Amino acid sequence: MSNTASMNSQHAPENKRPRIAITCGEPAGIGPEIAVRAVLQTQSFADCMLLGDAAQLTALAAQVDASASLNILDCPLAEPAVPGRLNLRNGAAVLQTLDKAIAAALAHQVDAVVTAPVQKSTINEAGIAFTGHTEYFAEKTGTAQVVMMLAGGAGIGMLRVALATTHLALKDVPAAITRDSLAQTISIIHHDLQNRFGIAQPRILVAGLNPHAGEGGYLGREEIDVITPVLQDAQAKGWQVSGPYPADTLFQPKYLQDADCVLAMYHDQGLPVLKHASFGRGVNITLGLPIIRTSVDHGTALDLAAAGLGNADCSSMVEAIRVACIMAEKNGR
Repeated sequence: MSNTASMNSQHAPENKRPRIAITCGEPAGIGPEIAVRAVLQTQSFADCMLLGDAAQLTALAAQVDASASLNILDCPLAEPAVPGRLNLRNGAAVLQTLDKAIAAALAHQVDAVVTAPVQKSTINEAGIAFTGHTEYFAEKTGTAQVVMMLAGGAGIGMLRVALATTHLALKDVPAAITRDSLAQTISIIHHDLQNRFGIAQPRILVAGLNPHAGEGGYLGREEIDVITPVLQDAQAKGWQVSGPYPADTLFQPKYLQDADCVLAMYHDQGLPVLKHASFGRGVNITLGLPIIRTSVDHGTALDLAAAGLGNADCSSMVEAIRVACIMAEKNGR
């Protein structure tokens, strides 16, 4: 069975497991199912609370495991969700789950937030401006700059790839990489690897922007004029930051075995490598926030939801909860 609870019910002093708020995402997608399944698989190390429509989640839990007991904070939908069929009237309820999870994390009622995928178009068509989870969390927490990092692999030894720029047209990337923005990005990565992952001296490898890292200026001057000066400033602080390296040869075991994070200059420079290695088990992490937030590495998969229960893989959600717990346990150490 499931029970609907308030935020404060998560405060049992004897509970040593990290307290994780899980937003269930687009109700017509696979988010609710993978959230329920993942919570059942992670109960030994995580104290999870689901944020979503209680009626939908209770019904799902009964189908997945009749004996399931889940903690649910009800965020009622305007209309019952139909798997695979978007309904713009439910967009506001999806945002309510995010707002309540963020508020709980800021108030230290939970240790981290894990998000299932949302459908941006539904939220926007409901008349609510929304560009994505990352931007929304930054806005709601008053964070000027955040960094997207995806991780895959086993626990604390995972491969991590951070991005200097995210969802930009390729033609706009060079102008977006300035000395100030790149320095701040590296500072955020360094800080969070120390404080959220417990890595005392993070080793960060930085990719160049151009082919062959510019080839001495022949293929572009961004490495000379922007990236190298920023790395030199970071190195002067005693940070273990190196590069810029040609991206086509950087992602080799002989380099990655000595790295805690690779910083790529743009989305499709770094993420294809990570997703090839761990798609469906990867984790999206937002660095730079005052709270811990992780997410899955895939979308709403409306077609899988429409195909019926049992077609969705919850592996990425399980890993997102696991990484959130690691970060919560390491937080501030």
